[in-house]
Order: sequence, then C-alpha cells, then structure tokens
Amino acid sequence: MNDTPSRLPLNRTAILLLVLALAVIWFVPLGWRHLLPSDEGRYAEMAREMFVTGDWITPRYNGYKYFEKPPLQTWANALTFAWFGIGEWQARLYTALTGFAGVLLIGYTGARVFNAATGVFAALVLATSPYWNLMGHFNTLDMGLSFWMELTLCALLLAQRPNLKTSCVRGWMWLCWASMALAVLSKGLVGVILPGAVLVLYTLIARDWAVWKRLHLIGGLILFFAIVTPWFVLVQQRNPEFLNFFFIVQQFKRYLTPEQNRPGPFYYFVPVLIVGFLPWLSVTVQSVRHAWRLPRQPNGFAPVTLMLVWIGFIFLFFSASHSKLLSYTLPIAPAIALLIGRYLPLLTREQLRRHLTGYALFLVVAAFAALFLPRFGTARNPTELYVEYRVWVLAALAVAFVLTLAALWINRRSRAGSLGAVASFGAAWLLLGTIAGTGHDVFGRLSSGAPLAPAIKAQMAKLPADTPFYSVGVLDHTLPFYIGHTMTMVEHPDELAFGVSVEPQKWLPSVQAWVERWKADRYALALLPPPTYERLLKEGLPMQVVARDSRRVVVMKPLAAGQTPAPSGPGAPTAAAQQPQMATSAAPVEKPQS
Repeated sequence: MNDTPSRLPLNRTAILLLVLALAVIWFVPLGWRHLLPSDEGRYAEMAREMFVTGDWITPRYNGYKYFEKPPLQTWANALTFAWFGIGEWQARLYTALTGFAGVLLIGYTGARVFNAATGVFAALVLATSPYWNLMGHFNTLDMGLSFWMELTLCALLLAQRPNLKTSCVRGWMWLCWASMALAVLSKGLVGVILPGAVLVLYTLIARDWAVWKRLHLIGGLILFFAIVTPWFVLVQQRNPEFLNFFFIVQQFKRYLTPEQNRPGPFYYFVPVLIVGFLPWLSVTVQSVRHAWRLPRQPNGFAPVTLMLVWIGFIFLFFSASHSKLLSYTLPIAPAIALLIGRYLPLLTREQLRRHLTGYALFLVVAAFAALFLPRFGTARNPTELYVEYRVWVLAALAVAFVLTLAALWINRRSRAGSLGAVASFGAAWLLLGTIAGTGHDVFGRLSSGAPLAPAIKAQMAKLPADTPFYSVGVLDHTLPFYIGHTMTMVEHPDELAFGVSVEPQKWLPSVQAWVERWKADRYALALLPPPTYERLLKEGLPMQVVARDSRRVVVMKPLAAGQTPAPSGPGAPTAAAQQPQMATSAAPVEKPQS
C-alpha cells in the first residue's frame, strides 16, 4: 500500500526529537495531580492491597473481594509500587506507558502498511487528540484495554501485508492472538468478542475469505488460552463464587441491563468523539472519503475496510449498551488517527492555512467563554475553585494560540503537507490538554481527600495496630489509598455489595449497629459524611474530630479518662503495614440486608 507517495521529505532526526519531546510532556506531569474518584482511587488502592498482602490471585478493594474486572492492570500497578514505591505517578505509570506505546505503535503500523509520512502524521494525530492524550493520564482500565486492542488490530494489519514470508505472517498473527488474550485480562470478554465480530463483518463486507487462511487459528488459539486460562482457573479454585459474578453479572448483565445506573442516549458517544478529536475535526470527513478510494492490496486484503468496520462496529456496540462511560469507545481512536494520518500529508498549503486559521479563531472564542467559568460554582465545588482554575485554562489557551500562530507562520514558508506546521499545531493541543489537565487539581485536591491524610496517619500511628476504621454510609474511593488503610463498610456497601455478600462478617448493616459497636470499642476511627456527623453529634455520640473538609469528617473514639493508646513498642508495625488485619477487625452478628 505504498503506491501513494508522500509529499513530505522526512528527517529521522526530527522525528526522534519529536518522540523525545512527546515523552517529556507525556510522563513528567504524571505526579502533578491528586488521584480522582472513583476510578483512579479504586485501581490504585486495589494495587496497593495486592502489593501489601501478597495475594496476586484474588483482587480486593477496601479489603473486600472485587471481581468486576480481570487483574492485568492491578498486577502492573502492584509491580510498579514494588519497584518505585507507592504514589500518584506510580499509580498512573502503566496507563501512561500503554498510551505512549499506542502512539508509537500506530506510527509504526502506518509506516509499514501505507508509507512513512502516514505513520508520522497518524502518531501526531493520536498523541495530540484530547481523547487519547487525557485518557492516557488517568488511572483507568480503558487505556490499557485500548492499547491491547490496538495491538490486536495493528498486528493483523501487519500480518496481512502482501509478499510476507510465512514465518513473518505467523509471528504477527501470534502477536495478534496474544494481545487479544491480554485485552481479555484487561477488561473481560470484549477483548476477544469485539475483534472477532469485526473480522466476521469485514469478511462479509469485503468478501475476503482468504484472510482466514492467514490467521494461524490453531497456534493462535493455543497461545490465547495459554495466556488467559491460568488466572481464571486459579481464582475460581480459591473463590467458587467467581465465575457466575464475573461472566453473568459483570459481562452480560452489565451490557444488557441498566443495573449499573450508567444510562445514556444512543448518540451518547457522538459528542465524545467530536470533542475527543476536536483538533482534527475539520479534516475527518475528507480523510474517510480519501481512504475509501484506496485500492485493495495485491493479496485481496483491504486494510481501510477493516479499519472502517472496526470503528463502526465498536462505536455501535457501545452505543447500544445500557451502560455507558466516556472512555468506552477509546479503542477506536487509533484507527481514526490512522485514517486522518493517511490524508494529512496530502493537504495543500491553502487547505492547511484554512484549517489553522479556523482553530486560531476557535481558541480566541474559547478564551472568552472561559471568563465565565466561575458561574459554575456550587456548594460542592465553590466559586473560588473555578476562579483559580480559570487561570490555568486561560494559560493553556494562550499557549495553544501562540503555537497555532507559529504553525501558520511555518506553513506559509514551507511546502504542502508541512510536518513542522502540523507538529506545531499538534503541540498546541497537546499542551492545552496538559496544562488544563494539570490545573484541574484545584478540584482534585478536595475530591481526593489527600490533604487530610497526614493528620489521620499521625493519629493512626498513636493507636494499636488492630484499631478498627469504619466507613459510615459512604465509600470513599481515594482516602484509603492516601492513608494506606482499608475501612469496614457500614450500612451502604456501594459497589462492594458483592464482596459484602460473600464476606458478610466484614461489614455492619446499619448505622445503629455501628453506633453500638462504636460504644463498645476501646479504640476506633471512622469516616462520615458531614450531615451524618452533625446528626450523630446532636444525638450525643462521643466523637473526636481528627480531620475534616467539606466532603468528609474523620473521627476517633475519645479516650476515657486516664486511658492512653497502647501500640506495641517502637518496633511495632505501623497501622498501614497492619492494613490486612485491620480490614477484618469488625465481626458484627447482624446479617447483611439483601
């Protein structure tokens, strides 16, 4: 597919410098923000618990069994904690690595399947699109899943190039099967169902039956199951309740029913993709039109048709789901970037000038709109936070505007399809997302609860290692990670309902049951929502505030007259080190409510 020459003379040194610059911008800010609830805190805490307990088979969250997702990312994050220590940038490292690797992979695939210019421009598009860039800096499962699904797609494209040796085809296809297995270990059956359905649909649409002869089905299936099977067997042996909950409840009911309470209209992902590829929106339709006219390869394989089926089917699959989140359609981003990257080198200087001018005006309008950000202030996120965040947004827009003007200047003095102009424009949006994303920590500090952690940990260090810590009527997704301690759930199990159902001795089914336990405990800590704290305080429940903010209050059981904490000496483990024991300290006699 190298029959369409690029008008761009490529310089390898310049490309290496672009990769190094991207790496600096991509990785350096990882620790500049606090973890956000719920996903970031949840997956960081699950990895912390796996690391400190040494149990790499049964995932747990806040001390309870948690089988909603497979463990690949939890394994990766736990290893990161083992190698680099426990912290915020460490919790995001795997996500950032998969996002960055996805950029390099789409560049390599574009260069090998089409031509060098396509690869470079596709990588630029993916790296600078807000959808991929921002999701690559949040500790969620969808970026890891998207990378392994991207590798599945790219390995298939690379394997189906004409005139390859049989051994080369086999190697790429084995990589395709292995990446599907890792996608399954990332988020479940979608890792194999979606690529399989796309291949079947592609075969019917393109009438390319010969592709099935080059899939290396037998060896690929052996490799796939060799990677996938061990964990599923081991976790089922240790947890007989696993298979029903994981496959029936989480894989099928989650998709087919509204039980997860994440509804959205059928067009839910349309604005997601519009905003996610905003810098390249003006050339998207032309990119698809140009790609559609590309001929098949000499062996009859049609890579563009496969990519279009990949984009269309996955988009429709998640649009039809009863459960929707912004990141669900992320796996189609690399294919979109490759189609746009195929077209960008062919832009004339005048076409690129119009593109850049339009976005320069857009940035000016966005800066004017940003002035009104404080109007969004609420009791939960006060106006002063929006005032502080407005400074970051305006700075991000200013940097983006200057770089867009630089792209216009470069375009005026260079030939058509200028790498310099496109790279400058891409950098504008990359830095816009990086600066505005970093500034979002004005909200993240409050939502994370991290500022409370030092006072809580100082108090925990004064108490016996087996002191219970209760979470009353609420599940805080970030505080357990920051204090290095799990909590006994009270009354409201939230998403830990399954874990509570199989280990009911680890929770208290009502606030009243907790009040009785609190009165009986010699030492105790508790996390409460402010309204609950105020109500119980009026009722005369003895509580001493350890730390509080507008969203949470952490209290301890007041010490009796003459009573002093009795930790077991200077060599005793800290409360964080004793986390597994403390997580199971409560043993209420009441049965959980159904």
